[in-house]
Amino acid sequence: MSPQTESKRFSVIIVTTDDRVRPEAETYLAGEHDLVVLRTWDEIRASIDKRVPDAILLDLDTVGERSQDGISALVELRTLGPDLVLVGLTRSNNRNLRLQAIAAKVDEYFVAPVNFDEVRGVLNRILEKRALEIECRQRRRSKQTEPESFCELIGNSEPMRLVYDAIKRVSQSTSTVLIRGESGTGKELVARAIVVLGPRAQKPFISINCAALPEQLIETELFGHEKGAFTDARSARAGHIELAHTGTLLLDEIATLGLALQAKLLRVLEDRAVTRIGGQNAKKIDFRLIAATNENLEELVRSGRFREDLYYRINVVPIDLPALRDRPGDVPLLLNHFLRSYCLSNKVPLKGLEPEVIRILEEDNWPGNVRELENLVQRLVLMVDGPVIKVQHLPQRLLYNSAVSQESLLIPEAGVNFDEEIAKIEVAYLTAALRRCGGSKIGAARLLGVDKQKMHYLCRKYGVGRD
Repeated sequence: MSPQTESKRFSVIIVTTDDRVRPEAETYLAGEHDLVVLRTWDEIRASIDKRVPDAILLDLDTVGERSQDGISALVELRTLGPDLVLVGLTRSNNRNLRLQAIAAKVDEYFVAPVNFDEVRGVLNRILEKRALEIECRQRRRSKQTEPESFCELIGNSEPMRLVYDAIKRVSQSTSTVLIRGESGTGKELVARAIVVLGPRAQKPFISINCAALPEQLIETELFGHEKGAFTDARSARAGHIELAHTGTLLLDEIATLGLALQAKLLRVLEDRAVTRIGGQNAKKIDFRLIAATNENLEELVRSGRFREDLYYRINVVPIDLPALRDRPGDVPLLLNHFLRSYCLSNKVPLKGLEPEVIRILEEDNWPGNVRELENLVQRLVLMVDGPVIKVQHLPQRLLYNSAVSQESLLIPEAGVNFDEEIAKIEVAYLTAALRRCGGSKIGAARLLGVDKQKMHYLCRKYGVGRD
């Protein structure tokens, strides 16, 4: 082993019911590694809940009654992470079993009788290589300047790094910021990041969703009112603009404001003063405005639904938030964050994800963006009982839209008999064509685009159609 790893003792678990394995394993492995020999799947579950080892050697014939149960166990163990060294042991020479183990991403595979001197050499090489890979990865991360998260925002894709850079640039200024992006992309998180990094971090941060209130209420929410201004105004009340004095005001979904309110807001931005409803005197207000929208403001201006002068007043520094589908590589980071967060808040053990689940989630279009992904993870944490979230736990919408899941449905893990599957397809076409043509083989041959001789041959082969 290399000087970097020769002093390190790796933790190795062997799971087997074969009593002949323990003395062999202890002879060749216990001297160099912290070795534990377990007999059952339940024992390994309990062990890895306390600590994930560096390597697991799993006897596939130990888990369940079928070799396929051992493959399922390998898949579940692989979800513990790519750094786990995973070795399969079996007494079966079945080639299909070996292919399934390789598909489950085992690092090595041994068929009995197992030479543990050979296992020791192979295992040491893999552990050394894995340790060096981890060390190199840690060094790269320590030198890496691009964060995987920024304030409360999660992501390391190029579009998100551009957003982080924009936030840092505008946070120290007092300029009005317009945050644009689809629903669920995290516009309020961007606004909060701007505030937290700026000089007004300890000042009031007032947020109002303009789409959440009817127009007759949003006016008094924004501008406040004096006592007696209207029937229910039994006392004077400051509006959100006034409450944001010395701090920051976030107007989310600003495009939903009616034209009359837009005019009043424009006056406030021009004068930096607000007059309460029913009041006579304007009050000077020092606030920074951050606006957010998921609408196409330029189109709204052209159609007369948004004032052009207000558009230019708020569109000083635009920040465009990318949709989740345009953030390559960020889905796994978000999944990890939400899994940890919701497992902790719901007081359940940390759950893992099958690699295929991650691939399905990465390829989805995510119309609801990060909010939709977060809601899905929260639901899965609550509804999935086991330690691993699997493909069958995903909503049907994701499975129907996924090329990965369609491939799994077409070719299951156990594989298929290709000739039998093709025969089923041919019989289905023959039967359908004959039914369409009232049993006429000539008509069915014409419909299928084959000659009469081939049609008669296929009918005899599969025993379909009248003689």
